[in-house]
Amino acid sequence: MTSQRVGCACGQVTLDVEGAHIATVECLCHSCRAAGDVIMTLPAAPRIVDEKGATLFVMHRKDRVRFLTGKDQLKEYRLSSDAGTRRVVAACCNTPVFMEMKGGHWLSLYGQLWPKDTLPKLEMRTMTGDLADTNALPGDVPNLKQHSLSFYARLFGAWVKMGFRNPEIVVDGDLHV
Repeated sequence: MTSQRVGCACGQVTLDVEGAHIATVECLCHSCRAAGDVIMTLPAAPRIVDEKGATLFVMHRKDRVRFLTGKDQLKEYRLSSDAGTRRVVAACCNTPVFMEMKGGHWLSLYGQLWPKDTLPKLEMRTMTGDLADTNALPGDVPNLKQHSLSFYARLFGAWVKMGFRNPEIVVDGDLHV
C-alpha cells in the first residue's frame, strides 16, 4: 500500500497518509468559512478559504493517518464550546492540519499539507447551498448543495473497511484566538 508524507509549513508536524483517500472536496459550508476566517488571522497562517469561500480537504480514514513528528504542536479550535466539529492547527506555524467531526471515522486533512504536485485532484464541492449565490462557481466538478448519497456511501464504505472502528486522536490543548 502506498503512503505519502505531508506536513505543516515549517516542517515540525509531519504525517504519513497511507492508501487511497476517501474524497477530495472543497467545502463551502458556513462553519468552514467562519472557522477559516478566524484561523487565517493567526500569524503566518496560510490562506485556507479561497475566493469562492471554499476550504480544500483530502478526506482519509483515521486508521491510515499517522503523526510522525510534532504531535505535541497540535492545538484544537472550535467555533463554540459545544461545537461537535474541531479544527486542529499546528501551533508552530499556524498551519491547519485537520478537521474532525464528532463521531467521525475519517479526518478531513487540509489541502495545504500536500505539495502542489502531489495533491489529489478535486472531485467535488459540497455544501454550496450555504452560499448566497452559487452562480460564480466553476463547473469543473459537481457543485453539491448538500452532501450526496454517493458522498455518504464513500464514507460508509470506508467505515466498513475499518471494521466500524473510530480511532480517537488526542490533541493536547486549545488554540486561543
